[in-house]
Amino acid sequence: MVDAQILAMGGGGFSMEPDNPLLDDYLLSLAPAGRKPRVCFVPTASGDSDGYSEKFLAAFGPDRAEATVLSLFNRTVTDLDAFVLEQDIIYVGGGNTANLLAVWRVHGLDVALTKAYREGVILAGISAGMNCWFEASVTDSFNSNGLAPLPDGLGLLPGSACPHYDGEPLRRGTYRALIQSGFPTGYAAEDGAALHFTNGDLTAVVTSRPQATAYKLTPGPTTPTEQPLPTTYLGTPE
Repeated sequence: MVDAQILAMGGGGFSMEPDNPLLDDYLLSLAPAGRKPRVCFVPTASGDSDGYSEKFLAAFGPDRAEATVLSLFNRTVTDLDAFVLEQDIIYVGGGNTANLLAVWRVHGLDVALTKAYREGVILAGISAGMNCWFEASVTDSFNSNGLAPLPDGLGLLPGSACPHYDGEPLRRGTYRALIQSGFPTGYAAEDGAALHFTNGDLTAVVTSRPQATAYKLTPGPTTPTEQPLPTTYLGTPE
């Protein structure tokens, strides 16, 4: 039996904190020991941005990992199942969650990732790459100036997700209102916070910033309950 693991990052990592590798180092530490981990970046949510992929390759290869990029807009990989199963970690970038899910489903990557997850490939991601693993999420996919609920994530993790909880002014109020109105209960992660799930259960919250926090949100009698979760700061205590 192997553990099924997901690291869902509200914000941070190489693209947001290029001089702070703590979250990415934690992710790499989850991979099998004894060799460089095989890490594949999936930039679908950004339309397979070349610049984004170049930042990933610079941050992860060649010293830290065997780093590759899976493009679907200019797809060269024929057998997605086999390719994904060869990886130790799948790292999903940020961008448009709704577009990501639609493109994955057209190509069958959603099915390949679900199979790989159950066979021990570690799934991870930031922003849209956090949202996609849950049943539902809060997203700006439909309007870059506003937020909306997205109910049809992959559902590998139960409930809903909200990244950038402190990094974007509309996030907290929108998510709280949705939770109170019947949106699936779930997790909010501030920038610099990552939720580590093992076999569907939250087993750790780690942070790259001393004050970063994550929350569990449930509806209350008049306002939602926002429960701060215990966190572990990955850096040296100040």
